Amino acid sequence: MFAGFFVCGLTTNGLVGVHMIALCADQGLPETRAATLLAVMGIFDLIGTTASGWLTDRYDPRKLLFVYYGLRGLSLMVLPFTDFSIVSLGIFAVFYGLDWIATVPPTVKLATEAFGDRDGPIVFGWIAAGHQAGAATAAIGAGVVRAAQGRYLEAFVIAGFAAVIAAVASIMIRRQGQAIAAA
Repeated sequence: MFAGFFVCGLTTNGLVGVHMIALCADQGLPETRAATLLAVMGIFDLIGTTASGWLTDRYDPRKLLFVYYGLRGLSLMVLPFTDFSIVSLGIFAVFYGLDWIATVPPTVKLATEAFGDRDGPIVFGWIAAGHQAGAATAAIGAGVVRAAQGRYLEAFVIAGFAAVIAAVASIMIRRQGQAIAAA
């Protein structure tokens, strides 16, 4: 879960939150329009996170994380190859916004299931530290890639692959009931 949340921070706050405006500026989009995309993501984040909480109460949180990280990864890999029109960026902003913090409810549920109602929130606090470490890694790493390559392509593709790996890792998390059934 720590590694998954590391990738969550890497792909959201660290990459998109820090570098999206500069990526759009590199493509000729005015900074104010690019900042508006982040605002749209924020609005749809509220919807996506709320829906994720509802879904987490009804479905296997590992499967939800698989979908969230997988779709996030694919969208990051596709973004640099779009035409950066307001339509393609608008679709990305809505889609990505729905997924921005959607990983929190299933991760909290998995931590609580694994460590109990008393210790689960404390463990989640440590898992959230992974989010911050991932965000710092992408903030610095994507800047280094941009300075060295003159573009963000590699940073977005690498982050996309990391999210796909997190998707696969999420589905492999053992739930408490599985460990008892296997014993």
